Amino acid sequence: MEIREYRKSDWDEVWGILRSVFKEGDTFPNHVDTSEEEARCYWIEKPAHTFVALNDGKVIGSYHLKNNQMGLGSHVANAGYVVSPFARGSGVGFRLATHSLKYAVELGYKAMQFNLVVCTNLPSLQLWEKLDFQIVGTLPCAFNHSKKGLVDAYVLYKWLV
Repeated sequence: MEIREYRKSDWDEVWGILRSVFKEGDTFPNHVDTSEEEARCYWIEKPAHTFVALNDGKVIGSYHLKNNQMGLGSHVANAGYVVSPFARGSGVGFRLATHSLKYAVELGYKAMQFNLVVCTNLPSLQLWEKLDFQIVGTLPCAFNHSKKGLVDAYVLYKWLV
């Protein structure tokens, strides 16, 4: 598996993954009917950096990295991750996560924060626990899960340096 910076030619495959993840309605706050234009803005245009994971030249995952806040909070990174439904459970998420943490340090970030990790997203929570993130807050009923209704979400944080 290779991880490299996103290229415009990757968009169709990235959009396919994003569309399927958003339609599931169980991990990202994006509406299940997020348009392609909205997704491109959210995943490619607004973040400072976007990467893709490739297997045999095919995009199987992606992450974006950006400041969690502007100005005096800009030393804390924020990121989002998606893995193709066909590649889940094969270590792609772990590889994307470790790549993003290393890259965040190289860019000078001091910490990474996730603002909305859904309490029912056990694979994600297990991954972040394995990588020493701490749950620093619980947001009661902050996520409207497509199947379970209102569920809690967590704020996760890790000091990087």
